[in-house]
Amino acid sequence: MPNEKILMPKLGESVTEGTINSWLVSVGDTVVQYDPIAEVATDKVNAEVPSSFTGKIVEIIAAEGDTVAVGDLMCIIETAESEIESEMPSIESVEKTDQEKVTDTSMKKRYSPAVLRLAQEHNINLEAVDGTGLGGRVTRKDVEKAISEPQAVKTEVGNTEESKTASLQNPVSQSKAEPTYASAGPRDIEIPVKGVRKVIADHMVQSQQEIPHAWMMVEADVTNLVNYRNKIKKKFKDQEGYNLTFFAFFVKAVAQALKEFPSLNSTWGGNRIIQHRDINLSFAVAKDDELFVPVIKNADDLSIKGIAKEIHELAGRARDGKLTTKDIEGGTFTVNNTGSFGSIQSMGIINHPQAAILQVESIVKRPVIINDMFAARDMVNLCLSLDHRILDGLICGKFMARVKEILENISEETAQVF
Repeated sequence: MPNEKILMPKLGESVTEGTINSWLVSVGDTVVQYDPIAEVATDKVNAEVPSSFTGKIVEIIAAEGDTVAVGDLMCIIETAESEIESEMPSIESVEKTDQEKVTDTSMKKRYSPAVLRLAQEHNINLEAVDGTGLGGRVTRKDVEKAISEPQAVKTEVGNTEESKTASLQNPVSQSKAEPTYASAGPRDIEIPVKGVRKVIADHMVQSQQEIPHAWMMVEADVTNLVNYRNKIKKKFKDQEGYNLTFFAFFVKAVAQALKEFPSLNSTWGGNRIIQHRDINLSFAVAKDDELFVPVIKNADDLSIKGIAKEIHELAGRARDGKLTTKDIEGGTFTVNNTGSFGSIQSMGIINHPQAAILQVESIVKRPVIINDMFAARDMVNLCLSLDHRILDGLICGKFMARVKEILENISEETAQVF
């Protein structure tokens, strides 16, 4: 009976890898096609991976806690001959696929955090490594091969093979030393980094390494907004069954401003900037030590009430572990409600590959000078992190000024929630 490979599927837009939280099967188990075989965590969602075939699990390649790139091998299943014949590709399609693997290098420079970390630890130049992954992507196994077989690495332009080999064999001679890590003492507690926490850690490292961050902050006087929301919040809860939060007003203001400044609603595409027509706003939801980022689709088309409903439903599904791939894909800009933790100023890490993230801080009553007199006003800081490859201070300053203007003009006279 023939064996078939089950590969890591793509579990969402821009998702390039997943961490295996747990296997739902063991070697020797018989599974039916589409039965779940593993729970996988990505930087966006937890999901179950279904079996591509009916058969018996004969080998599990990736262990629990391992991070596996999209298209890499997870396990091997023994299948029935008849099933293989029905799905067997033609010789022509196999040859075409093999040729595409040779010529497609679209993912060559998309390195996973695990690959970057391993390459840095051993001073490996990733551009000199042949990638065997999807779209020419360099996998962990490619880097491990470069470490064990330095002679197999391509010669860099301007370098000799001898100097390249020497540099790989003698990393101590390089200017960058291998990283060192803290050791636990006898009274310390060691907590393994795995599952969602590992995915978050790797994603944050990737964002910081690949995106040149810049920051700016403005403060807005939201006294009228606070008074209006406090006046109607009880009636809203009684009628709708869920809370009208301040965050819904901020999300609406951001969506409106993005329509006027679409360059902030962009993602980095390597040799091009992709400006999105749809305004799909990501926001973070925390659950214990896990963090999920669901997406409010077409937020600019929703009313404040509609946005409040989306926030309520998506946050509920996130905390109940019921988010789907559709709930977390397609985000074009992130709005983060750091004010819910009492923060008054922060610098967020951009949700790769988006162009920016806006941190909405706590609303604080502060003395403000109005017409040369002190007045107690409700003030909020809005902190923007931006990708300086895509955006500059001028356009971001105008965007922030517009968000501030919208928020400061929300009142009982201007906003129609019901």
